Amino acid sequence: MTETCGTLTIGSYDYDDHLIEEVLRTRQPRLKVYRAPLTAVVIGRGGKPDIELHLDAIARDGVPVLRRNGGGCAVVIDAGNLVVSVALPVNGIKDNRKYFDRITDWLIGKLQETGLESVQQRGISDLAIGDRKIGGSCIYRTNQYLYYSTTILLTADLSLIDRYLKHPPREPDYRYSRPHLDFVMNVGEMEGLEDRDWGDESLSLIPDKTE
Repeated sequence: MTETCGTLTIGSYDYDDHLIEEVLRTRQPRLKVYRAPLTAVVIGRGGKPDIELHLDAIARDGVPVLRRNGGGCAVVIDAGNLVVSVALPVNGIKDNRKYFDRITDWLIGKLQETGLESVQQRGISDLAIGDRKIGGSCIYRTNQYLYYSTTILLTADLSLIDRYLKHPPREPDYRYSRPHLDFVMNVGEMEGLEDRDWGDESLSLIPDKTE
């Protein structure tokens, strides 16, 4: 499904649709871990492009804009982002926060196993090291399934965030109105990890159990 904002066409972020289809078919949890398949701007379910995005720069560069089912403000993805998506069979629509926190705790535990011991949840849905954001998460829920997805900044081109995203209309308290490039960082910028060749190794940070 597509929509428009001025001359901009907004598509759907559908790279995890098969994950949800599998959960609905089998009623079994599914996990997928992958590098972002393209450079794109992804806006939340209720996001407003004219408020959150630098539309002229996006149009000039021909970067696709996609809408995800989950909430939250807009993000930029590229091949330097690791995407971790989880889909669970559920009944009803209660306990969203409980599911969100449990999945986030599980993910933080897996990241800690890789040596990223200082990762913590901050704000409503961020992954952070100290006061720098390294990832953001969203959730979408129906009475049949719950979908959770997070993107982790490994070696992302952070300049694209500044180029395509305005300062968000809402922010976590630990951001203190800092501009994008003073707020986010790549995991690969951490001391001791600067020379690490993430390559395909990043895909094994968390086992892919989609099969």
